Amino acid sequence: MDARSGLAHIAELVPRGSRVLDLGCGSGAFLAQLRDERGCRGIGIEIDDAMVAQCIRRDVKVLQLNLEDGLSLFDDDSFDVVLQLDTLQNLRHTEQLLRETARVGHQAVVSFPNFAHWPNRLSVLRGRMPVTKALPYQWFDTPNIRVGTFADFELLARQCGLRVLDAFGLHEGRRIDRWPNWRASTAVFHFERG
Repeated sequence: MDARSGLAHIAELVPRGSRVLDLGCGSGAFLAQLRDERGCRGIGIEIDDAMVAQCIRRDVKVLQLNLEDGLSLFDDDSFDVVLQLDTLQNLRHTEQLLRETARVGHQAVVSFPNFAHWPNRLSVLRGRMPVTKALPYQWFDTPNIRVGTFADFELLARQCGLRVLDAFGLHEGRRIDRWPNWRASTAVFHFERG
């Protein structure tokens, strides 16, 4: 997500006072924001040493784990909301973690770079992989294992038996509801088990 701009739109999906699990929480800044502004209690999962240290400095509870190992240490419905912001594209076992996300949380919010955004399409038509704010890496040095689109995730959600509560795009901090697969650089889905 463009430097995590647009997080205000995602914060609105998290009810006040919720128990939150943030998968791939980075520095813990968003969890700290939810704690301070919405009274949420939460824990982050992060693999990067430097990011874990930043979480600790922010007084954000964090576990250093590899998401590829799953979420078996959490019981069903352990959290009100599970966040998976800009992590989906970095995972090998996407479907498995998506099912685990729905298992441990009553609801979940997932966001990822929307490869179908019109500038990306134009770049591919010109014969080049896109490099944008949402996809800031060259094809040969990207941490992204896969690319996805708004429409792709809708199909995956149905396949996993998830009920989408809200779906929209984000671009430069603005919410995009009309033609998000074309107009949004980031896809956002709010869902629960079906």
